[in-house]
Amino acid sequence: MTEVRDVTRKFFQLPREEKLKIKMTPQSGYRGYQRVGENVTKGKPDMHEAIDCYTPIEPGRYGDLAKPMEGSNLWPDYPSNFNALLENYISLLRDLSRKIMRGIALALGAPLDAFEGGVAGDAFWVLRLIGYPVSDDIPQEERTDIGCGAHTDYGLLTLVNQDDEICALEVRNQSGEWIYAKPVPGTFVCNIGDMLKVWSNGIYQPTLHRVVNNSPRYRVSVAFFYESNFDAAVEPVEFCREKTGGVAKYEKVVYGEHLVQKVLTNFVM
Repeated sequence: MTEVRDVTRKFFQLPREEKLKIKMTPQSGYRGYQRVGENVTKGKPDMHEAIDCYTPIEPGRYGDLAKPMEGSNLWPDYPSNFNALLENYISLLRDLSRKIMRGIALALGAPLDAFEGGVAGDAFWVLRLIGYPVSDDIPQEERTDIGCGAHTDYGLLTLVNQDDEICALEVRNQSGEWIYAKPVPGTFVCNIGDMLKVWSNGIYQPTLHRVVNNSPRYRVSVAFFYESNFDAAVEPVEFCREKTGGVAKYEKVVYGEHLVQKVLTNFVM
């Protein structure tokens, strides 16, 4: 976990022109590097820089559904071990996420593989490597203290690998209060996403969270998002409807449509 954050930090320490060699564009399938303020949440710029990676999508694999996101990821030349390290990390976290989802299935009284097959047997994944600059390093006319605005995640689970000893990630509790998700060395913060809310018919609720930049040190966070199959039609499953009154509380949504709509409105480039 530490090695992944370290290699991410080394990339963000590179000169801007070097980082822009893997700049995110619509032509890159919205994969690559974004400068501070290019990611927006609810119309407001976020005070972070990032690299976005997605499951590679071959042209035509999902027809028009995935066309805006087709392509492969953009990996930097430096640090030299960046690509190999991150691809191994992705593989490990896919396995870990699958095991967590199996645990959730068992907790709901469902079969071990209830969230596999046509649901998430070919789970899409997203990886965001995020750097939060010190406020003084951002031009005053652009500066806010919001590293990332309040939002919920799109998919099933998110595993957040955040810097130790820097409190910045906040979650809203059931009383409506914002509290720190304090870093615990050697652990992930696990968020529930929108798709798990729909599938579980509300038994599992997505975690509303935000990042507030008030540290005198540069902060790194690496977020891995474990999603459903890209073309999965997500709706409350029968065994969850039975536990919640027998009526579906949420309409069916195609995950890929949900993701593409979010991606197309998330960036100012």
